[in-house]
Amino acid sequence: MHCLNRPNQSYRPLPTSKKDQSHMHPSLFVYSWLPQTVREAIPTDISVDHHDSSVAALTPEDFGRRLAGKHGVVVNGMAVGRQMMQAAGPSLRVIANVGVGYDNIDVDAASELGIVVTNTPDILSEATADMGIALLLASARRIAEADRFIRAGLYTKDKFRLFWGAEISGRTIGIIGMGRIGQALARRARGFNMKVVYNNRKPVTPGLEQSLEAKWLALDDVFRVADFLVLCVPLNAGTRHTVNARTLALMKPDAHLINIARGPVVDELALVDALRKNTIAGAGLDVFEQEPKLAPGLVDLPNVVLTPHIGSGTLQTRTAMLALAVRNVVSVLEGNTASTPVN
Repeated sequence: MHCLNRPNQSYRPLPTSKKDQSHMHPSLFVYSWLPQTVREAIPTDISVDHHDSSVAALTPEDFGRRLAGKHGVVVNGMAVGRQMMQAAGPSLRVIANVGVGYDNIDVDAASELGIVVTNTPDILSEATADMGIALLLASARRIAEADRFIRAGLYTKDKFRLFWGAEISGRTIGIIGMGRIGQALARRARGFNMKVVYNNRKPVTPGLEQSLEAKWLALDDVFRVADFLVLCVPLNAGTRHTVNARTLALMKPDAHLINIARGPVVDELALVDALRKNTIAGAGLDVFEQEPKLAPGLVDLPNVVLTPHIGSGTLQTRTAMLALAVRNVVSVLEGNTASTPVN
């Protein structure tokens, strides 16, 4: 976590006097899907330049040109580094990332330049936890394989040993990262009568552990005991390639790996090798190491379920995420504090 109150760090307030305001019209670049209800909530004195990134992506160069001279930006899926911030000019005051993760934003550079960075936590926790359970079930019960089997016209009669999968009830789920999403996942797992173990930088409070019926273990021990290992950590230098050839070798041969965190938390080439050799039984991935590219061989494996980063992909959640991002920008441009700053 970065701190706003760094020594010798100055944030650029918008002009507040009527004389200054007469020469200044706040401007906002929205690089994201933007529902009409959220757009209508933007004050009319803020000019809006909108590009729907869900329809067509801009190149970084075109994005930078559109950002130049703006006071704020709502961004979804574009990397914003130091050079782009500097090229945007001294007017830029706030970058609102649509997502709980913000590894696409150079937060240190933003802090040095006096730019507030925000994200959208909490809102997507429930939807993403739902996705974690969906992938867990799909991998355990071989749903994608069975679907492909039927679509290929191969289902001609009942076969007693057709696509036998793994039991869920009574098995152990290992959660790496017990933040909001990890906790929501643990609550769901208890509904399936699963045993919950977890690893976090530090254990959660005893009261929360008791309510979740969860037990903290050392990281390697979570890999060893989990029947279903679910990744819920943010991406940083300490979590990159948490899943690698060494840790995959610790897992049970009938275990499943689920990633709803960030792609680079997993060494994808090592995972492909483990799945190919049946070192583990299966995997469910919603995120990838070099999105949208996949590691060679990944799509050819029958024992992996792949979804295109849709963990928070519900209408209600995505609308709420955009609404929070816009509120953060408007608050900063009006001289107030953002609701969910990350620096």
